[in-house]
Amino acid sequence: MCGIAGIVHLRNAGDVDRAALESMAAALAHRGPDDFGFHTAPGIGLASRRLSIVGIHDGRQPVFNEDASVIVVFNGELFDHRERRADLQARGHRFLTTCDTEILPHLWEEYGESMVERLRGQFAFALFDQRRQLLILARDRVGIVPLHWAQRGDHLYFGSEIKAILASGCVVPEPDHRGIDHIFTFFAMGTRRTAFRGIQSVNPATYLRIDLGKRPGMAAEPIEHRYWDLRFPAAVDDYDSRPLSKLTDEFGRLLRNSVGLRLQADVPVVSYLSGGIDSALILQTAAESLGKPIPAFTVSVSAKGFDETSQAQEAAKFVGGEKFTTSFGEDAAWREFPELTIAAEAPVIDTACAAMLRQSREVRRQGYKVALSGEGADEWFAGYPWFKSGKLLGLFDGQRMQPSNLIRRLVAGVGGCAGAWKRIREIQDRVGGPNSVADLYTFLCMPTRQKFYSQEMWDRIGGFTPFEDLDMDVERLRSWHPLNRALYLGSKTILPGLLLSQKGDRAAMANSVEIRYPFLDEELIEFCAALPPHFKLRGLTQDKYLLRNYAERHLPISIARRRKRMFRAPMADALFRDSPPFVEQLLSEESLRRTGYFRADVVQSSRNIHQRKRLRGPNRFAVDMGLTGVIATQLWHHTFIGGGLCELPVWTPGQRTLPQT
Repeated sequence: MCGIAGIVHLRNAGDVDRAALESMAAALAHRGPDDFGFHTAPGIGLASRRLSIVGIHDGRQPVFNEDASVIVVFNGELFDHRERRADLQARGHRFLTTCDTEILPHLWEEYGESMVERLRGQFAFALFDQRRQLLILARDRVGIVPLHWAQRGDHLYFGSEIKAILASGCVVPEPDHRGIDHIFTFFAMGTRRTAFRGIQSVNPATYLRIDLGKRPGMAAEPIEHRYWDLRFPAAVDDYDSRPLSKLTDEFGRLLRNSVGLRLQADVPVVSYLSGGIDSALILQTAAESLGKPIPAFTVSVSAKGFDETSQAQEAAKFVGGEKFTTSFGEDAAWREFPELTIAAEAPVIDTACAAMLRQSREVRRQGYKVALSGEGADEWFAGYPWFKSGKLLGLFDGQRMQPSNLIRRLVAGVGGCAGAWKRIREIQDRVGGPNSVADLYTFLCMPTRQKFYSQEMWDRIGGFTPFEDLDMDVERLRSWHPLNRALYLGSKTILPGLLLSQKGDRAAMANSVEIRYPFLDEELIEFCAALPPHFKLRGLTQDKYLLRNYAERHLPISIARRRKRMFRAPMADALFRDSPPFVEQLLSEESLRRTGYFRADVVQSSRNIHQRKRLRGPNRFAVDMGLTGVIATQLWHHTFIGGGLCELPVWTPGQRTLPQT
């Protein structure tokens, strides 16, 4: 991966500020420590920071077509670039490098805007056609690679990270309260909204078209285009009807091909290894593809009930190869949280992201910069426990009658949240009906928001719900199987916003490490979408049914049939144990009053109850998560929105990370 940035004068007049462009690129140095490049022309400036993985010696960016009329800066990997290059050469195109980026300007010449539909990989790029005065900002299908933008007056600023936009000196950071509400609703941010007012993400599977030559003298308007969306069959007859054995064979072929493509690099590739089946299967498939095992990296979370080291050791021993274990002690979360916040550019509720930050640091320390990860299998094969609970709830639901809603209404009433049932029905209207992922958000997050938000926060949010930002085709969703509706919602929220961002790209690229995801291959996604639901979740207990069926052919039964355990780390409990000064300062009445997001009295009383361990089960987890969110939001505000809340320094352009606490 790399980092890209740019400045566009929307009236296509005058030169851009070169110093601002260089500052934006410098803020992305951690994403691309190996090289840098710039291109400036009237009305536009493009910048690149490069992490050299493919075409190490000749892949400097920006890249151009033959007559330099099309310019590209690119972040990511195009895994079929060799085949694309051969096809383009047969059509008469000439290449000067061996880098995958160079296929993009030539694909543009052949296919124009439809080129994005043909790309296979993880990417974000900016392409400028000088003849047409047209800029394209595009992002991959599921949101592996980030891309953000902001408009201020007649200028548009974009970058792989928000820090690049802020480093321009032309965009003043301000909080978006509705963006913060995304964190307390979805645990993360998977849509175009960010925690900063006026700074947006380019949505996954979307590109912005900015036509600078359309109306001379008038400001160009960024127009959003979605080029792909995840689709499930609307009728039983539309599912893949092949028998289980044939489907298992096909899954294996697609997985082997996907892993093989993601092993392509001019540097060594390693793998992340947890205690679950997904990463074990990736590790085994990689070893089969190469004819030898690759190094595996595991996090050892020392807190009781969290450590998966022994399960990971079993897979590593079976596959063979070198294994590295990164220790994540009970004090590690607060030690990593300041740097994690800078990396994520948003409040981080899931402390496991801090463990992944530490793991990527160890990967880099050992001399590697590319790792495979098993993310995506749970999203396509219903691996999470809420999919099972959703199926149980909906056993007797039909097209018209939905008895499961009687249970939801009862739970909402017991939870004591004012207007909870009304809000649940509003959410169902936005996601096409009852949805187990929406249940997770509403039953876990709704009480947390009700408990901790201040009146000022509620006033700022107004009647808005983060579900409004999802832009879902409700009629299409209503035609899908309930399990597929839930898979779809997860793919729009927790996958891009948490797993691929805070736990993925941001935690890894903070240490100049690229993560690749075999289960997120385009062909594999389409295959999984077409599977009958009972090949994903069979009965009420057999999750990832087809995947486990395939894994039994290649892994010990003890691994292939291992029960799903979510990778987690201690939350607020760890932050409160021997609290560092910054935690106490962030939770002081003065600091909470200054930000205005949360009720100081409730934060303090909840903390006291939590520390005395008077809560058990789901109630304790909800408060634990809520308090972690309060700390994370206060720390984010201090870091990016002016400081003054604790003794930690604030982020400034040119500062990559905070010193270790």
